Amino acid sequence: MAGNDWINSYLDAILDVGPGLDDAKSSLLLRERGRFSPTRYFVDNVIGFDETDLHRSWVKPVYCPVLLTPVTSFERVELNRDVYCAQATRSPQERNTRLENMCWRIWNLARQKKQLENEEAHRVAKRRIEREKGRNLAVADMSEDLSEGEKGETMNDVSTLGGDSHRGRLPRMSSVVAMETWANQQKGKKLYLILISLHGLIRGENMELGRDSDTGGQIKYVVELARALASMPGVYRVDLLTRQVASPEVDWSYGEPTEMLSPRNSEMTEEIGESSGAYIIRIPFGPKDKYIPKELLWPHIPEFVDGALGHIIQMSKVLGEQIGGGYPVWPVAIHGHYADAGDSAARLSGALNVPMLFTGHSLGRDKLEQLLRQGRLTKDEINTTYKIMRRIEGEESSLDSSEVVITSTRQEIDEQWRLYDGFDPVLEKKLRARIRRNVSCYGRFMPRMAVIPPGMEFNHIVPHDGDMDGENKGGDDHQPSPDPPIWTEIMRFFTNPRKPMILALARPDPKKNLLTLVKAFGECRPLRELANLTLIMGNRDNIDEMSSTSASMLLSIIKMIDKYDLYGQVAYPKHHKQSDVPDIYRLAAKTKGVFINPAFIEPFGLTLIEAAAHGLPMVATKNGGPVDIHRVLDNGLLIDPHDQQSIADALLKLVADKQLWSKCRSNGLRNIHLFSWTEHCKTYLSRIATCKPRQPGWLKHSESDDENSESDSPSDSLRDMQDISLNLKFSMDGGERGNSSKPEDQNSKLQTPTPNPQQQQPKFPALRRRTHIFVIAIDADDTEGIFGNVKKIFDAVNKEKTEGSIGFILATSLQMAEIHSFLVKKGVNPSDFDAFICNSGADLYYSSSHSEDNPFVFDLYYHSHIEYRWGGEGLRKTLVKWAGSIIDKNADSKNKNEQHVVTEDEEVTTNYCYAFNIHKPGLAPPVRELQKLMRIQALRCHVIYCQNGRKINVIPVSASRSQALRYLYLRWGMELTKVVVFVGESGDTDYEGFLGGVHKAVILKGVGNSNTNQLHANRVYPLSDVLPTDSVNIVETREECSSDDIRASLGKLGVLKG
Repeated sequence: MAGNDWINSYLDAILDVGPGLDDAKSSLLLRERGRFSPTRYFVDNVIGFDETDLHRSWVKPVYCPVLLTPVTSFERVELNRDVYCAQATRSPQERNTRLENMCWRIWNLARQKKQLENEEAHRVAKRRIEREKGRNLAVADMSEDLSEGEKGETMNDVSTLGGDSHRGRLPRMSSVVAMETWANQQKGKKLYLILISLHGLIRGENMELGRDSDTGGQIKYVVELARALASMPGVYRVDLLTRQVASPEVDWSYGEPTEMLSPRNSEMTEEIGESSGAYIIRIPFGPKDKYIPKELLWPHIPEFVDGALGHIIQMSKVLGEQIGGGYPVWPVAIHGHYADAGDSAARLSGALNVPMLFTGHSLGRDKLEQLLRQGRLTKDEINTTYKIMRRIEGEESSLDSSEVVITSTRQEIDEQWRLYDGFDPVLEKKLRARIRRNVSCYGRFMPRMAVIPPGMEFNHIVPHDGDMDGENKGGDDHQPSPDPPIWTEIMRFFTNPRKPMILALARPDPKKNLLTLVKAFGECRPLRELANLTLIMGNRDNIDEMSSTSASMLLSIIKMIDKYDLYGQVAYPKHHKQSDVPDIYRLAAKTKGVFINPAFIEPFGLTLIEAAAHGLPMVATKNGGPVDIHRVLDNGLLIDPHDQQSIADALLKLVADKQLWSKCRSNGLRNIHLFSWTEHCKTYLSRIATCKPRQPGWLKHSESDDENSESDSPSDSLRDMQDISLNLKFSMDGGERGNSSKPEDQNSKLQTPTPNPQQQQPKFPALRRRTHIFVIAIDADDTEGIFGNVKKIFDAVNKEKTEGSIGFILATSLQMAEIHSFLVKKGVNPSDFDAFICNSGADLYYSSSHSEDNPFVFDLYYHSHIEYRWGGEGLRKTLVKWAGSIIDKNADSKNKNEQHVVTEDEEVTTNYCYAFNIHKPGLAPPVRELQKLMRIQALRCHVIYCQNGRKINVIPVSASRSQALRYLYLRWGMELTKVVVFVGESGDTDYEGFLGGVHKAVILKGVGNSNTNQLHANRVYPLSDVLPTDSVNIVETREECSSDDIRASLGKLGVLKG
């Protein structure tokens, strides 16, 4: 340790003082207790890194000759601390051994800290370089030079709470007249809205907020949003879709399929119809008898999507009969909340072809960055615990599909969303400027970010003007009402309940920072003398039954209360109802108290608005949404959540200065209307109004179609189909690029098909008549591998196939021409299949039995259904440039063909599937890298590596083979519960889409090889995170299965009897 005298002095102090107070800051302890812990001070203030094991290296149990027994840290304090410490440090050998041990620990700690700092700096630099490179490529591809608008100001369609003149920046209604004018403009509209929030326990009344980490503020927000929207003019029905939980662990109400939400304010309600209003719709998915955390819901998302799709289609028909003149009333938007619901909303938006909105609430990339900075867990360990990579991909896919992303604060956009590949604030401004000038963006799209603070209903709130003596300033003569029971429950904790109450309302979660609050309160004697502290930390029956994180945090808080002897000054009741929360706020206001939110980061802070509405000043974290709330309300103080002294000083200032307290209270009550639900919903609906209306193509013609009878609806015929001769190349690829000079011409042709009047089409495809539909989605690198398994499946159900009770769909990455060529070669009749999903889901064909020369018909509406955000020629050119940049540096430089790893397959490429050949699979970048590159350049697409890693198909973002099955359900009523999908053990990178949902699946063991497994090894998240391994709808055959094995597997699924 030569040359490090300053370190030696700290270590000597540690050894001389002994354990000390192991969790306190020196300055406070010297002032309050007269002693401090050099160990903790050294770690916190000198090294600056959390390492709880460092102190244990000094205070670990040792043999004490005086006590003749091993002594633990706790027993040392309880028995004879002075004797123990003297004995521990008396021996020079013992002292030197411990000193050496601690020196090595400190050296390793400092090295670990430096390593983490370097890793974080590397991540930030890499992200910045990738972002700048992608942005430059995107700008270079766009032909025109940047205008001043592209360089400059923020978008005029993004509202914000920031700035000096905040009221000027809030598009709020300032008078009743303005509200009435807006309401009159909405008359005649009958909107149907879908909200989705999957995790946690959701019900309309007596919410169990704080029961666990999944049942928090988001639950209350989505319920109140649904309720408020249903009361707005022009809104007929709002459905809040969530998970049905029929488990003995939770209340029976969470198992009810439907719950109507009673309106809080009926003044705005325009009319009441048979099915109007707001409803919680609970969709069964996942384990039927278990309540599981959100991290375990990912494998079951497809099952929810299928169930939700069925509900929406059925409700659209019901609403059509009531208010749509017999035509389905399609949702105007689907709004996903949090990553799991956002991923679900993206799939539903694509399946239904309706606009999508997204609210992240808390974001995965931000959480991942925080956890990596802490250094306690590796990235793999973080993913194992939180499934964080799947969550991040869900958020990225939500950005791909969303028209509008709604945030609570500007901070969420500037500091959190900018971490994502799919959103670049700088590029977003450039694209928005080009759109305003009506200049092409060359296939690039960016969702609009809208800052809309959550709302609150204030009509029922009457701020309390009395004091603890029960006297109101108004001097009313009527008898005062009895105190609410929750008041008694809280005040029984206090020796002097008349003191101002510092109120914190949060679940016992480390990120809520309640432990620092208790320490600040316990170590500030003036604050303890002036105020009480109330901690409302959810509900609990037994600490041992709580989650490990919550239990650990609660125990730490209780120990802290015991350490500072805060009995009689801190309340922490075990139970409260959701209906008690307003009374808790009123009690705090009655005592002239303060509300505090000390969270390390608070995405918004709805409780701050609730507290302000009850007349409570606030002390809140300066990280996140509270900054914007404070800017509007000006009703309190902001603090650094990491600075214990800052917390204590702010609380003491508000409690002690009654003039400041009154000013903050008045400001909050005067400005609180800016956060009303009416204001929120008006802004919300105006955002939806800016979205381009979308719906399935065949519905657009329904109102003008006079030929349809009740039994011959537009969705029951093939009039939008077109016979296509196989002699024309167009028939083979669903629209060859060379056959249309402009993509717009082709799109126009697809949207306004012209049927051939000379030929009689059946009223609907044959698949509608089948008892079961078998989807063969076996992936292989050639057609031989596919059709060898097709023959086995045909043989397994030959009887049912002949009878016509089973229909077949072939779903592959191949082009239609390749499929037809092989069908002819093998002598397979195309009419053996009812439909063909080609090019990884980019094209859809049906078999036609009336002409051998024209055996296929092409679904012209399918392309209009999936073309949302398709980049077209701009995307293709970018992909071609990318392919040209992937070269084999070790190849012969004279032979350029040998150098190319990836080349465009122009013969297979179509208008909705850009195909590329991979000549050297081992040198091709993984699928995640290409998907990331496209997102960074604002190109929205679905990248699929297929055919054993030898082909890349790039298709529209809402297209896939599994989504095509949902289209068939929507278009023709093909029940998904009657579908059986055959897949191999592995497959293309869209393989996971078939192993989930309400359909059944048969996995053919031995089909698929190591190359395809390697494709999945390079995924964004492990395939195991999304596979429903415990599903009763999935069975596996034996290795190298025969037709009999396949039939036996179908028997296990209950599809065949024997």
